[in-house]
Amino acid sequence: MRGGGRCTYKEHMKHDSPEFAALAERGMILRCQVGSGLHGTAVAGQDDRDEMGICVEPPEYVIGLRRFEQYIYRTQPEGVRSGPGDLDLTVYSLRKWLRLALAGNPTVLLPLFVPDNEIVEITELGRELLDNADRIVSRQAGQRFLGYSRAQQQRMLGLRGASTNRPELIEKYGFDTKFAMHMVRLGVQGVELLETGRISLPVAEPWLTWLRDLRQGRHTKAEALEAATGLERKLEKLIDSSPLPVRPDTEWADSWLVQAHQRSWTPA
Repeated sequence: MRGGGRCTYKEHMKHDSPEFAALAERGMILRCQVGSGLHGTAVAGQDDRDEMGICVEPPEYVIGLRRFEQYIYRTQPEGVRSGPGDLDLTVYSLRKWLRLALAGNPTVLLPLFVPDNEIVEITELGRELLDNADRIVSRQAGQRFLGYSRAQQQRMLGLRGASTNRPELIEKYGFDTKFAMHMVRLGVQGVELLETGRISLPVAEPWLTWLRDLRQGRHTKAEALEAATGLERKLEKLIDSSPLPVRPDTEWADSWLVQAHQRSWTPA
């Protein structure tokens, strides 16, 4: 399950329900590509398509008893690995997405920097959100990027999770090169974000070629760990010295969130 936290099978099925699909479609303010296709690190014929959406829930799901936080659609059934041509779509409620973004979640922040050609759907509210990225991003993101990069490293080293779901990479290269690529990518993007307040999508050169080569086994595990360690040290320093604000503008976020819902609920 994406989006954090544990859920029962019954709860997960609810995320896939026709009710939630209709809510997501009706309230969508932004939908775009995320994942390797957006980062530029996809390998032809090997990757599915990941998309993320943000929607505004109707009032009964905000001030009533009903609840909606996210809708998940996968071409493949749960437990089956996605492949070329498959779609994995996660649509967050605006409130949940903004909470995660303000906390600096690396995946959730991506729509703020997505180029126009990767946007599937956007409304006036969605555009306003993108225009206020500087109010959402802060140094807090540095710790999240560090944590996500270290998690990928632990998975690559077999220290986290039962096993990789890509045994063919270990057989071919001796380690899971996709975990390694994401480990380094997160370091690259975290450093760029804390230095500039932006994330280049796709990843800027020379790192893009380096990451593609890593994924295809042209760099060793030791080289990947060395690169990740260097980026980790830069991130640790930037958390204290970045030109970004120490914390996001939560006062603006709270006010805008209320206005966004009121505008969505008021007939034109």
